[in-house]
Amino acid sequence: MKIAFDTVNVYYLPQFIPICEELAKRGHEVQLVCYSSKNNVQKFEQVLLSLDYEFCWVDDDKAARDFYLKEAPDWIFFGNGFSYLDDIHKVSKTAQLGHGIGPKPSYYHKSATPMTVRFIEGKLRLAKIRELYPNDEFVQVGFSKLDPLFNNTETGLKYTELGLDENKPTLLFAPTFNPSSLECFPDNWPSHFPDFNILIKPHTFTYSREAYKNQRKKLKKWEEFSNTYVATETDISLLPFMKEADILVSEASSTLFEFVALSKPVIVCNFFKLKWSYRGIFKYRFKKRFGKDNVIYQNIGLHINSYKELRDAIEKQLKNKDLYKKEREEYTEDHVGPTDGKSSLRIVDYIENN
Repeated sequence: MKIAFDTVNVYYLPQFIPICEELAKRGHEVQLVCYSSKNNVQKFEQVLLSLDYEFCWVDDDKAARDFYLKEAPDWIFFGNGFSYLDDIHKVSKTAQLGHGIGPKPSYYHKSATPMTVRFIEGKLRLAKIRELYPNDEFVQVGFSKLDPLFNNTETGLKYTELGLDENKPTLLFAPTFNPSSLECFPDNWPSHFPDFNILIKPHTFTYSREAYKNQRKKLKKWEEFSNTYVATETDISLLPFMKEADILVSEASSTLFEFVALSKPVIVCNFFKLKWSYRGIFKYRFKKRFGKDNVIYQNIGLHINSYKELRDAIEKQLKNKDLYKKEREEYTEDHVGPTDGKSSLRIVDYIENN
């Protein structure tokens, strides 16, 4: 078969690649369709070349539609919704694979226009989405992005090359772009953790969007510390960082779900800087976008209300590694699903059988 992956944003790649690998292993043809209007072609060309899959660039979703109608792949994988499904379904079957398992209502709403099938991660999410869209096809498979961590094919980071100390515990700070706790951290915060390696993995949009230039200024200051590695824009995958880290700090990111699935603890920041259109009289926009689902992080780990509480929270959690262990297991079952490293196999089995 010929299978296309609609790669609107390059940060969808970690979800797609384990499936691509399984497809290629079984002799299927794989093509990544990337959007030049959403990504820096020059920066990410090398990333795509390193993957050894056929890829092409299109301007936007309309150009993608025209490409799919011409090429007529057997299946097209999408990481989000798509505006031209009626046209596409005349020549191809479609699969939706969420590019994250975060708390936003958009996780569910992107299925308002049904694809041939949507692959779902955890059992609670499957039950809810079937309740919302009872006539559509949903299949629980787990979260393909994490397969390399569960089947031990992810090699991780080379600490010596990064100038880090393998004998120290490692703290991973993975803030999202909005709402983000990133700008609430001090310019010198790595100096408060000299006994830790610090890995900082911001969202891709932090690097690419003008609105987040102040976040980039913070990153520049943090990368000067010898115990700190700040991911570059072309460090697409979070997997090597998660493999090495002992504890995660984040705020409203699906990374929280991913990390607890590895049986590792998280610290949740209840503080973040909102963009002006979410503040004051516009706060209703923030509530509307993030909705009541934001409370699902409530019992996932220790919460802190300011940066000043971070050190104590990390020490408390690392001294008592069973703290929130039961909750982490429940979150994994409900939101991430099976952790056997075979999500991609189940996905490819399905499309081969259908």
